[in-house]
Amino acid sequence: GMLAYDWEGTDIAGWLNGQGIAAVVLKYRLPEKASNVVRRLSPLLDAKRALRLTRHHAESWGVDPRRIGVMGFSAGGHLASMLGTHFDAGDADAADPVERLNSRPDFMILMYPVITMTDGAAHAGSRQNLLGKDPPEELRREYSSELHVTRATPPTFLVHAGDDAVVSVRNSLLFHAALVARGVPAELHVYPSGGHGFSLAIGHGRLQGWTQRCAEWLAEKGR
Repeated sequence: GMLAYDWEGTDIAGWLNGQGIAAVVLKYRLPEKASNVVRRLSPLLDAKRALRLTRHHAESWGVDPRRIGVMGFSAGGHLASMLGTHFDAGDADAADPVERLNSRPDFMILMYPVITMTDGAAHAGSRQNLLGKDPPEELRREYSSELHVTRATPPTFLVHAGDDAVVSVRNSLLFHAALVARGVPAELHVYPSGGHGFSLAIGHGRLQGWTQRCAEWLAEKGR
């Protein structure tokens, strides 16, 4: 329903830059925008295009095309997880060279993400915004990222607060369990408190240590 462009966008990009990591902030279309043809498709189309564009410009931007990840927060975490589970190899016959490239991220960082659209743990607002009121079971399953994890899903780092009253921690738990079940490298940090939308968590005690844990994970993975 909204984009936290600075709090969970440019602020995070600045932190990544401080780690020596290039960052691209995506301002993607929300389902409510008038430009949408099929409202639920636009966010993922934009995310795929952004990753392909980054890969296409990798050399001129000083980026390793084999080390391009995706990071998302809350509903943006759902979009990031969809990119990691619904990527494609690109269209080899496309006239646009960008569209010939694959859209698979090399790793994912998911912060208090919306993951599932199934009953029980789904964030009702996100589900309605993306899929409409009372979507059919087929759509709920299609947009439940934990149901589409395969061995090709990228290595993933997850952070959630156990007391998150907006997006249940069960979302991260479900995704982590699916990753482990399929042998995908995964790391999950659940902090006892922190609520929802804490971003860099500056001034929030040891919760702000998530950035250090994440930087360590990235370094270990050679990102």
